[in-house]
Amino acid sequence: MLWLKSLHLIFVVTWFAGLFYLPRLFVYHAMDPDPGMIARFKIMEYRLLMITHIGGALAVVFGLALLWWWASRSPAYLTQGWLLFKLALVALLAAYHGYLAVIVRRFARGANRRSHLFYRWVNEIPSIFLIVIVILAVVKPF
Repeated sequence: MLWLKSLHLIFVVTWFAGLFYLPRLFVYHAMDPDPGMIARFKIMEYRLLMITHIGGALAVVFGLALLWWWASRSPAYLTQGWLLFKLALVALLAAYHGYLAVIVRRFARGANRRSHLFYRWVNEIPSIFLIVIVILAVVKPF
């Protein structure tokens, strides 16, 4: 179980690294008119998105394995409020991840319609998720 937990945490960190840095790249991309830099941002965004996909997928795989391990020992584990709330937040975080992928495709096509200020706000979203999810997983308030 500790191996599963360790692997889950490693890939959660990897996933969040991408979720934190992609919107920051969008801020810079939206601000820079230089064609050479725009081409570089497109490459960076695409590559970081791929790493983020891998980190997110493996975080989910090891998280589900951990969930199965706990549920097989105590079926009541699956009914705990903190866990259900955490899983709902993870689903919303996956949707946010999908939205970032849409933005990467828009930038790749040269079809961005948003300002750098919009992306500065988008950049704050994963922080809120991280804070709440960690508190739920560690404190288990309900």
